[in-house]
Amino acid sequence: MAAKSEGKVDDTAYKAEVTRAFDRAAAQYDRMGVEFFGPMGRRLVERAAPRPGERVLDVGCGRGAALFPAAARTGPTGSVLGIDIAPAMIEEARREALKQGAGHVELRVMDGERPELPPRSFDLVLGSYSVIFLPDAPAALARYAELLADGGRIAFTSPVFTDDTFPFLPPVFTELIPRSLLANLPAEWQPEALRRRFNSWLGQVMDLRRTMEKAGFTGVEVVDEPVELVATSGEAWVDWSHTQGMRLLWTHLPAQESARLRERLITALDAMRDGDGPLVIDTPVRYVTASVRR
Repeated sequence: MAAKSEGKVDDTAYKAEVTRAFDRAAAQYDRMGVEFFGPMGRRLVERAAPRPGERVLDVGCGRGAALFPAAARTGPTGSVLGIDIAPAMIEEARREALKQGAGHVELRVMDGERPELPPRSFDLVLGSYSVIFLPDAPAALARYAELLADGGRIAFTSPVFTDDTFPFLPPVFTELIPRSLLANLPAEWQPEALRRRFNSWLGQVMDLRRTMEKAGFTGVEVVDEPVELVATSGEAWVDWSHTQGMRLLWTHLPAQESARLRERLITALDAMRDGDGPLVIDTPVRYVTASVRR
């Protein structure tokens, strides 16, 4: 499973772009009238079921959607380390840890692809919509296996990738975003390149299990569940999308095209609302859990 060779990206440029994007978005990330990452992070922690006293590593922790639910479960006898490549995200999470009085939570700026941490120093590794976006995620999974103690587990989430939907967005957006606009994206972010990179190991459960087993895991369980993405309005969703993965498209669109797409999306999304109620979109999410093989 050579996921990297089939969808190779420039690691240095990619990580620099991700760091800049999430540093700029940190203050507003997941705080703009849209709920998605919080519910997904809580559900991931429910499935991973950290126990009191356990040592947890949260890769790409962001502002703490999975980090703090995990900390609540480990309790003060446990420890939770959140790492993220974006310093501003770490600062936001650190402020929240202080606010909650979570003394057993530690935050560090660190590259999740090559975490500089002692072998066998964790009981659980979490990754909520983070692990899969590393330039060479399958290789990183093998490194996480080395970080886990005997009997340790991993749990992460992923979009449900299919060949007939726009990558990373709920299926409804496949019809809402004109394909012609995607020509503005860099070559490595064109839909076909993304399918080669992600679908090659995440699209089919058999390929995903094979990748996990090659990385040193066993008992791989793959469960697809919808998460309700809830926005106060179509405009709230569009504004929120500028702080998430879709910001790449927005930043590469000419001004007129961007304005037209904004109007198109707001109109279509508001039409899905029940009167003045919120916009609710079922978003397929793939939950992957496994244990380290020793």
